Amino acid sequence: MTNNIPRRKNMTNAKPDTMQAAAIDRFGGAELVTVRAVPVPEVGPGDVLIRVEVAGVASWDALEREGRYDGAFGMPSTFPYVLGWDCAGAVVAVGSQVSRFKEGDRVYAASMPLPKGGTYATYAVTDADNVSLIPAKLTIEQAGVMGWDALTALSGLEEVGLKQGDTIMIFGASGGIGHMAIQLAKRLGARVLAVASGDDGVTLSQRLGADAIVNGRKDDVVAAAREFAAGGLDAALVTVGGEAADRALTSCATAVGSPARTARCPIQMSGPAWSSFATTAPAARTRPTSLTA
Repeated sequence: MTNNIPRRKNMTNAKPDTMQAAAIDRFGGAELVTVRAVPVPEVGPGDVLIRVEVAGVASWDALEREGRYDGAFGMPSTFPYVLGWDCAGAVVAVGSQVSRFKEGDRVYAASMPLPKGGTYATYAVTDADNVSLIPAKLTIEQAGVMGWDALTALSGLEEVGLKQGDTIMIFGASGGIGHMAIQLAKRLGARVLAVASGDDGVTLSQRLGADAIVNGRKDDVVAAAREFAAGGLDAALVTVGGEAADRALTSCATAVGSPARTARCPIQMSGPAWSSFATTAPAARTRPTSLTA
């Protein structure tokens, strides 16, 4: 989602009183989302105020809109409730304790709608630890939608203890989290077996550098895992469920390698269903800078 807002070379530190936002007054269906004027959130000492140019729209936004995350963040939901977790834009103001950013910086953020509102708005306020400068190689559109997918992928790889030389199977490799996981795993020096969805997913996984690719819709994933790592896979990152994913997990746990090898094969369920996802803020994980440095 992109705000059609002219980019300003010169901005003032004066915080506007109101802004336009896509918000709900109660949990429910998409028909409850309306665009209206709401107060601009207060900028705390450690916060950054961003003029949003791109806001990420994610699959879990619908779950949140329906109330599935109500109470999951350790604080009550308040209305009007502004949705949106990812954004990119320009810094308008910073809190008194913030030194990493200044007015006019081009930044992206992986935030959350509570307690100060989400990113489906003209402005977004979030803790400075959730914000990073946009790398030169990223467009603002790419930066504005990658934050949470990339952080979730990185957290999953950290949970399985992936290291240089390891073999990992990434199931759902052509999805939002999976395609980020391929790139991050390669940066860590791992060998990647990508289980992608469809011919276009296979093509994407090849372009991103996966060492071997399987079309999960029609290929034998267990056989591919056996051929890819005859001595057993070191890890598996699974971002989607279903029968095919169950077979893929079986290939990691029992179908390849010796029992001793597969006993050390960690399996990390990642994505929105991952329990840590809904309870841990990005600041408690890794700053976005580490994703593209």
